[in-house]
Amino acid sequence: MRFISWNVNGLRAAQKKGFEDIFFALDADFFCIQETKLQEGQIELDLPGYESYWSYAEKKGYAGTAIFTKHTPLSVRHNIGVEEHGHEGRAVTLEYEDFYLVCVYTPNSQDGLRRLNYRMQWEDDFRAYLCALDAVKPVIVCGDMNVAHEEIDLKNPKTNVGNPGFSVEEREKFTALLDAGFVDTFRSLYPDKTDAYSWWSYRAAARERNVGWRIDYFVVSDRLRDNIKDAYILPEVMGSDHCPVGLDLTW
Repeated sequence: MRFISWNVNGLRAAQKKGFEDIFFALDADFFCIQETKLQEGQIELDLPGYESYWSYAEKKGYAGTAIFTKHTPLSVRHNIGVEEHGHEGRAVTLEYEDFYLVCVYTPNSQDGLRRLNYRMQWEDDFRAYLCALDAVKPVIVCGDMNVAHEEIDLKNPKTNVGNPGFSVEEREKFTALLDAGFVDTFRSLYPDKTDAYSWWSYRAAARERNVGWRIDYFVVSDRLRDNIKDAYILPEVMGSDHCPVGLDLTW
């Protein structure tokens, strides 16, 4: 079973760059996207064989998440059940017989960490949400989690300490999530793999030079560890400042 996650940085823009061709070439059972940056009815997609489930931000042209799936879910949840976090379309959860699938777009702490306090509250609430799901059945969570967890996860760790996405506080929250019973699928298979990134700044030819960050993840309940067939990054796929990441699971 194949899962793909991609921060498209505006789905309408990505559509003009071949999104639908990329979508079908990857042939996922579940295709999760972040930063849709649109409202209901603002795009027409031709994706036969897939159902779609969307969470929209109230602010136009901002954030937003969606899941396209070949498999009809048992139930659908939007956001994470906390009113404070219910306005930016940052999560969609699909329930299946054997697992929950959560697509997430974690809030950015922004320049100067001016939104760090909100980010910390989000992290605690989101972790609690995942743990509550995990108490019922295993969880697969994917998306742009806006943090490079360890120094190996970005090209220039020394010069980025304290910057948004690599602050001590954000990294500790990701550690807390893993300690709560979850596993970073890519690192579980490739603990020492370097130069493996999923986001590059548009500035200074960063992507061409592979000066990037790994901030897009598949994280699963620890009891799914033995089900991980492969976890991978697809840097050759263009169309956004992020590239897709993937997870293949066996059942």
